[in-house]
Amino acid sequence: MTGAKAPTNSAPGATAPGATAGDGCGVERPEQARQRLSPEERRRQIFACAEKLFAQRPYEDVSATDIAAAAGVARGLVNHYFGNKRQLYLEVVRLNSTVSGLAVAALPDGTLQDRIDASVTWFLDTLEHTGGTWLALGSAGLGRDPDLERILLKAENDSVERLMEAMGLSGRSSGQDQVRAMMRVYAHLARSSAREWLLRRTLTRPQVHSLLAGTLRVIVRDAVPFVGNGPSPDNGAWPSGAGVVL
Repeated sequence: MTGAKAPTNSAPGATAPGATAGDGCGVERPEQARQRLSPEERRRQIFACAEKLFAQRPYEDVSATDIAAAAGVARGLVNHYFGNKRQLYLEVVRLNSTVSGLAVAALPDGTLQDRIDASVTWFLDTLEHTGGTWLALGSAGLGRDPDLERILLKAENDSVERLMEAMGLSGRSSGQDQVRAMMRVYAHLARSSAREWLLRRTLTRPQVHSLLAGTLRVIVRDAVPFVGNGPSPDNGAWPSGAGVVL
């Protein structure tokens, strides 16, 4: 799964530094308004406000003036730190589509099912933590923007490679392209399932977890062995250091 930004945010999404309850985005307490921020803190504050606005409204309905007002700064600061609204949006999409390496390292060793369950749990926790920001980004507003498409494609490819490594499939001697295709299909299922859960409210979190974990297990256990001549994972313990990213 791409992007999802992680709690360290990533995916899906990850949440950018500063995108928390006390990020100064929106109405500030008087003492917050008087606080002098460092350039990096101010940049993170503007980014956090832009992230929230782009998650709530279509790209074309958010202006640089809106972002500046939410952050409590002059519009010129938005341009100073990010260039323009488009460049800021691309940065929001990029960070919310990047999977954190820390999320991979934190997954436990164990059986295939243990690691699949842990990775799906991480993915759903991340979406819940970010309020589905990843789902709202990158789907409209800029049209067929080559920079946006490049960011999303790289995020998808990176997630696929990490997922293959996590499932013990990156060392196969043949059929790599077909396995990557299976993982891309799975990534689209993950995104669609998350939309049904967080946006349409047609599925519950346990239902989505069951769907994603069960599907990934079927792909790894049943579908992949028919591709090329590479081995499939067994029910034994997984080697230390293998990671799972969905």
